[in-house]
Amino acid sequence: MKNFNPADNIQDLQYFGEFGGVNPSISDSSTYTFLSAKTMFDTFEGNMEGCYLYSRHSSPSNLYLDKALAAMEGTQSANVSASGMGAITPTLLQLCGTGDHIVSSRTIYGGTYAFLKNFAPRLGITTAFVDITKLDVVENAITSNTKVLYCETVSNPLLEVADIEGLSKIAKRHNLTLVVDNTFSPLSVSPAKLGADIVIHSLTKYINGSSDTVGGVTCASTEFINSLKNVNSGASMLLGPTMDSMRSASVMKNLRTLHIRMKQHSHNAMYLAERFEKDGLITVYPGLESHPSHKIYKTMINPEYGFGGMMTLDVGTLAKANALMELMQSKNLGYLAVSLGFYKTLFSAPGTSTSSEIPMEEQIEMGLTDGLIRFSIGLDNDIERTYQMMKACMVELNILAS
Repeated sequence: MKNFNPADNIQDLQYFGEFGGVNPSISDSSTYTFLSAKTMFDTFEGNMEGCYLYSRHSSPSNLYLDKALAAMEGTQSANVSASGMGAITPTLLQLCGTGDHIVSSRTIYGGTYAFLKNFAPRLGITTAFVDITKLDVVENAITSNTKVLYCETVSNPLLEVADIEGLSKIAKRHNLTLVVDNTFSPLSVSPAKLGADIVIHSLTKYINGSSDTVGGVTCASTEFINSLKNVNSGASMLLGPTMDSMRSASVMKNLRTLHIRMKQHSHNAMYLAERFEKDGLITVYPGLESHPSHKIYKTMINPEYGFGGMMTLDVGTLAKANALMELMQSKNLGYLAVSLGFYKTLFSAPGTSTSSEIPMEEQIEMGLTDGLIRFSIGLDNDIERTYQMMKACMVELNILAS
């Protein structure tokens, strides 16, 4: 782990375009020609390396990005998809079938929760939602039908931290597959190096970083990625969540600056979290010593990329949260919008947005209060200026004293 630097792995990849360009050529084709009928047959059967048949199967542009993201996460292979959910759902469906069981963190992205809670049971797949920070609770939830442990490195939206090494030991003890969504912490944490079997990202967020592309990726062993792409039984192949080549090229370009961006996101989030906690606001950020999992998270991260750019503040009520977000947006401090990883700060009340799929009683049980605001802290150059402007908004609304 100490010798693994994901940004170096990305930098060490070097592609040449078709005419010697420093960017790989974009293969803007849905289908590909063959010089012989036998080559087409062999490609369909998966016996022709380097030949392309149809872009739902694979394309040069997607394979460039696959290779880069596998290098970033330290896995053998990867498969990009048209969205984060387009990575999550095929992965879980490839691992599970009728009668199988999943143990999942209770605080996860609302779309993932809705899939596991409402859709997967239609296919005979059930899920136990548990407090992922309590390893004994996780282990007690495992049954003879359990196939997968599922978690997010840093959970959405409560920023709970999964002990990936501890979960990996449980998974290995029970012959389970540990799947980790690492969307909130690219570069900062390398789950595969901590024992995760499969690592997932929504590329829409930090990795792309410009809020102009939707995408996802599954990073895993060559064997598992090949199973996802199998023409007869692969969930990614048969469900068809294929990433467009133009979008692959766009993400590939933005990936090159991820290491710079993550350092600034983390720096700014730490600065604001420390200041607002000192001001007396209920502040949750894994970089704060007050965070319940701060010590373990500190052992998990690649230190130069920090504790990430996600932070929550609890301002007491939904009315105050909405008023503050609207005021901050009017002051050009950011956008009242879902998603994360943009150069500007994004903020939302997750109970009524990204986690609205979770029933209210379960939100209350997990500690998701209606006054909670989730912040994706941006790349602001003068973060002290940002802090003063945000604080002025809070003072105006009587959330903080002057």
